[in-house]
Amino acid sequence: MGETQENLGTYDVIIIGSGAAGLTAALELAQSKRVLVLAKGSLTGGSTAWAQGGIAAVLDAGDTFENHVRDTMVAGAGLNDLASVEFVIEGAPKAIDRLCDLGVPFNRDKDSLHLTREGGHSHRRIVHVDDATGWAVQSALLKAAEASPNITMLGGRTAIDFITDRHREKFSAAGRIWGVYALNEETGRVERHTARATILAAGGAGRVYQFSTAPRGATGDGIAMAWRAGARVSNMEMMQFHPTCLYNLEVKNFLITEAVRGEGGRLFHPETGHRFMEDYDKERMELAPRDVVARAIDDQIKRFGLDYVHLDISHQPPEFVREHFPTIHEKLTGLGIDMTAGPIPVVPAQHYTCGGVVVDLMARTDLPGLWAAGECTESGLHGANRLASNSLLECFVFGEAAADDILANWDALEEPPAILPWDESRVSDSDEQVVIKQNWTEIRRFMWNYVGIVRTTKRLERAANRIALLKKEVEDYYGSFVVTTDLIELRNLLQSAELIVRSALERKESRGLHYTMDHPDLAEDIRDTVLVP
Repeated sequence: MGETQENLGTYDVIIIGSGAAGLTAALELAQSKRVLVLAKGSLTGGSTAWAQGGIAAVLDAGDTFENHVRDTMVAGAGLNDLASVEFVIEGAPKAIDRLCDLGVPFNRDKDSLHLTREGGHSHRRIVHVDDATGWAVQSALLKAAEASPNITMLGGRTAIDFITDRHREKFSAAGRIWGVYALNEETGRVERHTARATILAAGGAGRVYQFSTAPRGATGDGIAMAWRAGARVSNMEMMQFHPTCLYNLEVKNFLITEAVRGEGGRLFHPETGHRFMEDYDKERMELAPRDVVARAIDDQIKRFGLDYVHLDISHQPPEFVREHFPTIHEKLTGLGIDMTAGPIPVVPAQHYTCGGVVVDLMARTDLPGLWAAGECTESGLHGANRLASNSLLECFVFGEAAADDILANWDALEEPPAILPWDESRVSDSDEQVVIKQNWTEIRRFMWNYVGIVRTTKRLERAANRIALLKKEVEDYYGSFVVTTDLIELRNLLQSAELIVRSALERKESRGLHYTMDHPDLAEDIRDTVLVP
């Protein structure tokens, strides 16, 4: 069992992830380079396809880059990096033009793109395709990638660890990245994929929590892999909870987009009918940033013993609701909920990982040979709270930045050396899969209860203690048995949970998404929480 299956063909660049960031980079690189895109599960299984809202971009004459920058900085509670914010926002119009060229059928208002508004935005600047923007973008990018002769896409590949200088046939302690070991989910064999450059676009760590709008595969794989390889991670305590996930016992994790509130949706106590946002943010009400709205709903649920609160847009004309939110309307109708005539029951759920692998404006990580883009990164854009619809935009801008930097420095990138095969000579097949399921469930439950929307030092310490106990158990299990996707994900979930808890314990203030009852005020100095391996 010591030798592994090898991939046929050679590639110049490997991209881990087939969402907006990964495919944007692939299309740019494929003009002159051979690109391999690896995806866990299906090629459309990432978060991009799930994005309902849209893409934030300054396209209206009454709006300015300065307005968008200010809104982003306010939402991010000042933790954002101004240079990164300006870089992304100024790149938005070009990104939208490129998507239009790819055939994304954005909603239009006569001769111009229709712009909607979402919480935290001072102007209408959200470009969208009804309420299914992500799926339209994913489809267009995938179609273009499939048409490119220089792009090879392999689904069903679960990345395990980066190939570093430690894996060379001639061992070296240097930290350069040469590609990735990945599990072929169909054959059960581990493949080694090497290239001159590797781009990490593996998404976030939402499934660390019991309730999340993230897809099943969002288990923090990229963040955990980069950390194990020696990259810094930053601001992992900044986990965004979307205020409005559908409360339904039959359907889990169905998101009710921010745009419902942007188009006039109101939040009410389900029993008294009180419009409670006036008690928390009287000026912005339902259009306050997500962290404010999520904490308000969480407070209502806990204080009054509720299962959910009501989100109501039925005061708008029925045709308006159906036209703006066809996907949501159809889904809810199938569940017996008529959003044109009454309220939607909603609860908060984990939604976005604002922290991640540290990158610069060229999408470079700390590790030579490794670039990163999208939700797995901490680029400085989001700060302490992501502004609605800035996430897809970040993917496009940093995906292109990674590709451009690789192309600009191509002659300096060496060919990969001879790499050792994956060694399975000392492991066996597991006959105790229940261990993985039990630990997975336990991690997600204590992370929700102890490291959720509102935190305390005691709760965080309890989570840290549980992680320490589980870590030894998972490491022993991982070292004894043949890898499976479930085992790889469990290992990464636990590593991501540890990074989140460590970061949360280091921040002795309440800022943005990190709210702790033991330190309710803002600290005087604004600094990132940076963890170093």
